[in-house]
Amino acid sequence: MALLERVSTLVRANLNDLIDKAEHPEKMIKQVIIDMHNQLLQVKTQVAIAIADQHLLEKKRKENEDKVAEWMRKAELAVDKKHDDLARVALERTESYRELTEGFAQQVVDQKAQVENLKTALRQLDQKLTEAQAKADLLIAQHRRARAVGKASDAKMAGGNGNGAAFDRMKRKVEHSEALSQAKSELAAENIEGRLAALEKEDKIEQLLVDLKARRGA
Repeated sequence: MALLERVSTLVRANLNDLIDKAEHPEKMIKQVIIDMHNQLLQVKTQVAIAIADQHLLEKKRKENEDKVAEWMRKAELAVDKKHDDLARVALERTESYRELTEGFAQQVVDQKAQVENLKTALRQLDQKLTEAQAKADLLIAQHRRARAVGKASDAKMAGGNGNGAAFDRMKRKVEHSEALSQAKSELAAENIEGRLAALEKEDKIEQLLVDLKARRGA
């Protein structure tokens, strides 16, 4: 997400480099601290939201899990009463809720990972903010010394970084083109895969009915 990207940028930022390139170092370091503080508040909010979403997904998973058991009981009852048509419908519902349960279970796993990422970002940003607040005056003094002795080296490094940026832009364009081609190929195959999946599900339902009837002695 964009928030984590901004936080990652702030965490990776070399404060010495930032103020060394600034026209007004004092203003720069103060602005960095303000930015970090604002992002810290946003991450705290996102952590709370992500945890709430995780609880909601876990609730949905449990609800669908209960539905699986409920419709399986109905399928068993239908078999006991010799109603194969109703048993098939109940088994279809069972499989639908089973798929939903698995989907929510995976979302819970993904959401937990997201929560941990946000918590990690929060800790890192909090540490960086504390560092920036504690070292503001020292960083500014270091900047002044660095500018006095390093202007020639800075100019040379700036030229090298410019070439690197151009190379990175070219690389991103190539990667985007490759990703677009792959997406088109996946979309072309989607229709065939969907039809095959429907046939597989139909066979699965019939096999489930046979198995259930065998278990129930029908």
